[in-house]
Amino acid sequence: MFDRLINRKRQKMATTALTGFSMMSLLSLGYLSWDLMSPNQVENEPVQTFGNVSPVPQPPHIIFIMTDDQGFNDIGYHSSDIRTPALDKLAADGVKLENYYIQPICTPSRSQFITGRYQIHTGLQHSIIRPRQPNCLPFDHVTLPQRLQELGYSTHMLGKWHLGFYKKECLPTRRGFDTYFGSLTGSVNYYTYDSCDGPGLCGFDLHEGETVAWGQRAVHTPLQSPREYIYPYRELGNVARRKYAAMVSTVDEAVRNITYALRKYGYYQNSVIIFSTDNGGQPLSGGSNWPLRGRKGTYWEGGVRGLGFVHSPLLRKKKRVSKALIHITDWYPTLVGLAGGNESLTEGVDGYDVWEAISEGKESPRLEILHNIDPLYNHARSGSLQKGYGIWNTAVQASIRAGDWKLLTGDPGYGDWTPPQMLPGFPGSWWNLERHTEPQKSVWLFNISRDPYERLDLSEQRPDVVKELLVRLVYYNRTAVPVRYPSEDPRADPHLNGGAWVPWVGDEEEDSWDSVYQKKNKDWKKKLKLSKSRSFFRKLNTRIMSNRI
Repeated sequence: MFDRLINRKRQKMATTALTGFSMMSLLSLGYLSWDLMSPNQVENEPVQTFGNVSPVPQPPHIIFIMTDDQGFNDIGYHSSDIRTPALDKLAADGVKLENYYIQPICTPSRSQFITGRYQIHTGLQHSIIRPRQPNCLPFDHVTLPQRLQELGYSTHMLGKWHLGFYKKECLPTRRGFDTYFGSLTGSVNYYTYDSCDGPGLCGFDLHEGETVAWGQRAVHTPLQSPREYIYPYRELGNVARRKYAAMVSTVDEAVRNITYALRKYGYYQNSVIIFSTDNGGQPLSGGSNWPLRGRKGTYWEGGVRGLGFVHSPLLRKKKRVSKALIHITDWYPTLVGLAGGNESLTEGVDGYDVWEAISEGKESPRLEILHNIDPLYNHARSGSLQKGYGIWNTAVQASIRAGDWKLLTGDPGYGDWTPPQMLPGFPGSWWNLERHTEPQKSVWLFNISRDPYERLDLSEQRPDVVKELLVRLVYYNRTAVPVRYPSEDPRADPHLNGGAWVPWVGDEEEDSWDSVYQKKNKDWKKKLKLSKSRSFFRKLNTRIMSNRI
């Protein structure tokens, strides 16, 4: 299905990209226009020269492939039972990112990629944007594709959006993409393009530009991966895993076709291909994060440790594994820098330019990651301000990584280690083979470098580190904007909009957010006696990265 969709769109779009994977999105950004129907071209593109001045290379073509729900163990080079020869080869010849972090669910990862900002700075720190919510990516942030347009790029997107569509101003074509073909909601049937948000609330969800692409509706079945992709995995006992593996194989073939097109039409030598998943895998649907703990939707490593690699002839040091700390927000300043933009275009973002760390093997400029602070998620019953040393209410779901250390508070989500062949229909006792249930806990601390599988909680042995990281949570929380999570709007029902998921609010209509502000504990400031000066946090960073911790 993926291959057919890509081939069909080659005649219509300047750049080609991958559509979905179970629930997948791809953002593809290309410099200038591509004529993919033109005769074969040479691979070495001409460079601009000015008299006796040294040649000035053109900014590179940037192809960013984002898969949805692909787990850490769902790629061949991680010794998976899924075969991905094309992805394996690209990764082997490029740089594998083995200390790379994304977000545990769809909308947050996409929002952080396209804005370069943490969720707490866009108001999207709780859950996802649902189809009937009058919500979308905030209008006051300049997106990555908009920055690239400013730098002379033509920008194109194919696949899943999932950043809101209640107004036309929310659509991809209004947020920086010259062309768009894909689905606006979080998931869609790949044959009928139906998307459901509950019983009886289904609508057509395939769009070209700002128009519903009714003409692309398919009528054939079965509603699954094509049989030829499932057959090679017929020995897998887990049926969900078998179908899931087939879908990953279609992704692998589609990426192979993309790289073939880059070579055939002469763009490969000046291209940067980035592959990234958007969150951890869901074992109940056939995904696997083994041997990491947790799954999609959780802040354990299985939910936030991402698959990622960079492949490009422009890399200075290739065929290696990078352990540089990298976060999905880092793509914004990194790609703007590659495109020729200066630092003024990335002011205020939470990401760092990590190109030298990826290309040359230098140390990452990033020292810590705020995974998130979600004030609306169910509070942990065992959590309290007292258990947070009077610094932080540990009932609140939050997680932060600093250096080798990772702290979790509140309820991080389902925390099992799930082998890939575990059958979804097994009794609950089988699911809990290795589960360490700790119902009274609300604080965990791990040394991720030494213990990437999060088996040894050090929160009681290292209260000094816990306190330092709780202080960092307080700091970040003070920079947070109100949560944007409005009530569902009945006017969004596809039955009221011609049978499709489309914008239903006029651009002139004012927004009325049901904003939620996290409650502030007035005693925190007195108990901490924190200085507001930058020097305080600079010293704090120095201490937290020191060898004594």
